[in-house]
Amino acid sequence: MFQNSMKQRMTWEEFHGPNLGYVLELYDQYVKDPESLDADLKEMFDELGAPPGDIRAASQKNEEADFTAGSIQKIASAVKLAEDIRTYGHLNASVNPLRKTQEKQELFPLAEYGLTEQDVKKIPASVICKDAPKEVTNGLEAIQYLRNTYKKSISFEFDHVHIFEERNWLMKKIESGELFTPKSKEKLVEVLRRLTEVESLEQFLHKTFVGQKRFSIEGLDALVPMLDDIIAKSVSAGTTNVNIGMAHRGRLNVLAHVLGKPYEIIFSEFQHAPNKDLVPSEGSTGINYGWTGDVKYHLGANRQIQDEHTKTARIALANNPSHLEFIDPIVEGSTRAAQETRTESGYPVQDVKKSLAILIHGDAAFPGEGIVAETLNLSQLKGYQVGGAIHIIANNMIGFTTESNESRSTKYASDLAKGFEIPIVHVNADDPEACLSAVQLAVEYRMTFNKDFLIDLIGYRRFGHNEMDEPSATQPMLYDAVRKHPTVKNIFAEKLIHKGIVDKETVGKIKDAVQKRLEEAYRKVPAKKEDMTHEIVLPEPVSNGFPDVDTSVDFETLRKINQELVSWPENFNVFDKLKRILERRAKAFEDDRKVDWSLAEAMAFASILKDGTPLRLAGQDSERGTFAHRNLVLHDSKTGDEFIALHHLADTKASFAVHNSPLSEGSVLGFEYGYNVSSPETMVIWEAQFGDFANAAQVYFDQFISAGRAKWG
Repeated sequence: MFQNSMKQRMTWEEFHGPNLGYVLELYDQYVKDPESLDADLKEMFDELGAPPGDIRAASQKNEEADFTAGSIQKIASAVKLAEDIRTYGHLNASVNPLRKTQEKQELFPLAEYGLTEQDVKKIPASVICKDAPKEVTNGLEAIQYLRNTYKKSISFEFDHVHIFEERNWLMKKIESGELFTPKSKEKLVEVLRRLTEVESLEQFLHKTFVGQKRFSIEGLDALVPMLDDIIAKSVSAGTTNVNIGMAHRGRLNVLAHVLGKPYEIIFSEFQHAPNKDLVPSEGSTGINYGWTGDVKYHLGANRQIQDEHTKTARIALANNPSHLEFIDPIVEGSTRAAQETRTESGYPVQDVKKSLAILIHGDAAFPGEGIVAETLNLSQLKGYQVGGAIHIIANNMIGFTTESNESRSTKYASDLAKGFEIPIVHVNADDPEACLSAVQLAVEYRMTFNKDFLIDLIGYRRFGHNEMDEPSATQPMLYDAVRKHPTVKNIFAEKLIHKGIVDKETVGKIKDAVQKRLEEAYRKVPAKKEDMTHEIVLPEPVSNGFPDVDTSVDFETLRKINQELVSWPENFNVFDKLKRILERRAKAFEDDRKVDWSLAEAMAFASILKDGTPLRLAGQDSERGTFAHRNLVLHDSKTGDEFIALHHLADTKASFAVHNSPLSEGSVLGFEYGYNVSSPETMVIWEAQFGDFANAAQVYFDQFISAGRAKWG
């Protein structure tokens, strides 16, 4: 605790109640004999200094009043109870839409902490929960307030977040009630309309294109209004680029309602799927036309939007094969590229507000596929961080036919994120208002701390893995419950009717209007295949192989480049052995005119930069070079300061980035590929040995780099 306190430069004001009294006692011991304390405590008090007079006075006043409870032990027990509610309250929360709340045993009884209601009632509310609303007047009310706060249809896990500033921020947001401010009538009706669109599209496809796969969103319908809100809040704050990565579950609905893909285009892809009479379950678009194309639920899209304040932004949903999480680092690489300006020498200038990554994961894939851990590990690294990604687990509690207890060794699908200190919210997909509260917390946390945030959206899957699958064959009890369970749109409509926000007639009108739009769109689909379907247009092949390009650089230009490459500031101390190597390079144009491979590479990089092409080089040990040959980044042997000659080339208007990567192949290659797709004017180089290194990234070679043009253009 104290180690983390020191890292955040804690102040005396952050200690309260019995904790303050305890720390003051330790401080008195520190004054008498600093060496009698642990080194961590001594260092903390070295930082804190003497407590202000009002802090000491407040503590003495509390001691004299004895908190009107008469027992420090009772207070300590009550504080422990409050901390347990914060830490374990998620175990008592109503986040599973298919499980009745009364089936769960109530946690945190007072008796287990040696407390009675009278004991706790005597304790000031601020000792238990300093951010509770004013109407909470004593300790007992504060405990009950915490119980209710942490057992809603939204629950929180942030005990694994070790930075005090972040934990206190999260606690205040949750316990102040700010997250649960009632939404306006207009907002609630807007969400109802959106849920109606989501449900109606799925039901229309189900009835119109019987048996064709679509991997419906039903059971996780709230995902769409959640994405609406993330995008709206981010664009309002200045984001101009939003990149989304997701698997096939719910993709068609996201394409239609978040990316704005017209209904008639989607219907056309179903109507004119090749061989649909022979293979009605597949419905692949273009997959048999010239060996190009992909199934419709793998395709991506782009959209330009404008908010009510005339702010514009580009939204992109990345193409992605199947359920694979391999899209995750690609989206983050694209996001990093959109955040960076590469028009000046030196490292690119990054503005994390410009672009946002939203990654939607499967509940079986998130803990199951190692690329997820590799990607999470990038989140705080200098060369790869994107100022925080927002993760959503589209959790339908089953992977094809495999149940959770067969697919992971953790309680929650989200537990992997704890190792990276990412805050986690679990939320019931049947409660759209709670889902929007989760979004609010995620967006504000990302904006405040520039770090990842995870929402575990817990719902169900109304049909089988695909619409031809019969799930009752393997999960009869689960699907008996699913069949009896009302849709979230109907649950939400009933709630709004009960509150008097809408009436049944309004709900019916909203549904009729959506149905009319769907039918009108379907009538526009031509009887025969036309240009409405997704087509891949490939460039004509070059008849004589690669075109001839003159890459030569004249001798005098190379001489000048070499002089710049072997120059460093006068007071910079180059490591002696390396200095001799660089001095030999300086004489290459005067002596035997022989240039080693690493110098040739450096001159190539320099000439590319002078041509105005930005360059990004990343891989394991790329700064020095795996074989100690490159040394593009020099380290002062006395101070550790860095110097990069390629950042100081004369008359250069292009950035140069070089990064040592983590010991990963897959996530790093995916990131660089995503960066390059979004920044084609940049020369992006991923460095790895072939064989046992590159093979670990084989999915990217097969599914994206070699096949991406044919599948997605």
